Amino acid sequence: MMQNLIHAGNVVSSRQQLIEDLVSAMRALQRAVDRYDELVASRLGINRSDLRCLDLLHESGRMSAGQLAAGSGLTTGATTRMLDRLERIGYVRRQLDSGDRRRVLVELTPRARRLAAELYGSYEGAAAGLKGYNPEQLRLVHDFLEGGRSMYEQQTARLQAAEKPSPSAK
Repeated sequence: MMQNLIHAGNVVSSRQQLIEDLVSAMRALQRAVDRYDELVASRLGINRSDLRCLDLLHESGRMSAGQLAAGSGLTTGATTRMLDRLERIGYVRRQLDSGDRRRVLVELTPRARRLAAELYGSYEGAAAGLKGYNPEQLRLVHDFLEGGRSMYEQQTARLQAAEKPSPSAK
């Protein structure tokens, strides 16, 4: 196995250094996304939980309130209050499910879709940045991101299951 690899077009670096650089880049990406999402939520006049739910709806098209609660980690009561708020300001609408009239589906309004395109750009724009990668590289990036998502979901479940420490504990 190669002990040294070319890094950033300049210095020869070890595999460990590349791993550390990758972890650092991921952390920086998380912070940049977090800052941008905070700004977007502020511009839209909503909180971060609301923004996460709008993202879930943007990705899926339509969801029941229960699916939205499960996907966001909110309680059903908090989801109802959030939907009331988002509906009142014109970002979501509720519609009866044509297949089951007892079920209500939630979807983004055209206004919310337009704002998402303005603030986040189109998926076509994001995909354009991936055109230079071959299928093997795309699979590698996909696997890496899925592994990260899985790790965070496991850590979230672990923290949720753990007893909450008191704020005065040191």
